Amino acid sequence: MFRTSITAALQDLLFTPGLPLEEAVERHFSPDYRQRTDGRWDDREQFTEHIRHLRGVIAEGTVEVHDELANDTHYADRHTVHVTKNDGSTVSMEVYLFGEFAPDGRFRRIEETTLLLSGAEADRTLGSAR
Repeated sequence: MFRTSITAALQDLLFTPGLPLEEAVERHFSPDYRQRTDGRWDDREQFTEHIRHLRGVIAEGTVEVHDELANDTHYADRHTVHVTKNDGSTVSMEVYLFGEFAPDGRFRRIEETTLLLSGAEADRTLGSAR
């Protein structure tokens, strides 16, 4: 049975430029998807706009998973995202994530908190920027 992960989702969303955004979102997120990042809730459409913005800012990057747990319906992880922006600057953010899977293995809900490890002060809100 298919079940997504944050590594697979972020790879498709941010680091596979030839993959259409709508296809990447559909692959990993259910139609009723909701996400809360640093206290701000977004529905799937708002989340897609956030990713569209990031695709315009980020040149490349990687995901480093430190801890990851999953069962039938729940997912949790701690990961660090390292990105190089189009202007050449770099950003690293640690993310604490709790999620819920839809019955088909896609994410239905994610709640996360981000911590800027390195980068400019303006990058602190990169996790929810539009």
